[in-house]
Amino acid sequence: MSEPVLQLNGLHKAYNHGLASEVQVLRGADLALAAGEVVALMAPSGAGKSTLLHIAGLLDTPDAGEVRLDGRNMAAAGDRRRTLARRAEIGFVYQFHHLLPEFTALENVMLPQLAAGVAARVARDHAADLLDRVGLGPRASHRPAELSGGEAQRVAFCRALANRPGVLLADEPTGNLDPASAGQVFGMLTALVRDTGMAALIATHNPDLAADMDRVVRLDHGLLV
Repeated sequence: MSEPVLQLNGLHKAYNHGLASEVQVLRGADLALAAGEVVALMAPSGAGKSTLLHIAGLLDTPDAGEVRLDGRNMAAAGDRRRTLARRAEIGFVYQFHHLLPEFTALENVMLPQLAAGVAARVARDHAADLLDRVGLGPRASHRPAELSGGEAQRVAFCRALANRPGVLLADEPTGNLDPASAGQVFGMLTALVRDTGMAALIATHNPDLAADMDRVVRLDHGLLV
């Protein structure tokens, strides 16, 4: 395995629920993801997988431990440095697509590139290429309300990959789809991830989808096993 793109070392996270109650969500979680690797994250509801993904994606900070992105410890980095790293190096996909309804599929995929300073023509060409690769070239001018659930989620995948991140984090990305659509969309997602050589951590409750990934890690009492 190559040098990890994302490495989580000894992550601890607790939440206080009133003065007398503290919930330990992470108790020293460790994980390393290599470029081109697609890893399934499985856990019961409420076990802390969303917390883990938020910390890995620099949306939250651990109480202790390291989040290393290409070898750099980002856990204690300042807000601006973390924001820049999120924008340039991490892609996010959620259960619901969260596309902007007033923009077309093409424009939704262009937007993160424009925010990163990419020229409009270059952003348009790259967005069109990504949509073509997931079979949505003919639907590029359609707004989210005109797309099926599976099509909208494919657009969300393209948007997450638009800035060519090194890491993709996905939280139940097919959980809102029927089984047939989930399998199709997931297949396209993993193909795109492997083609681009990024590392992906994908939370899912679906054991069939997990079985198609390179390996499975489970969050068990605050540890990854």
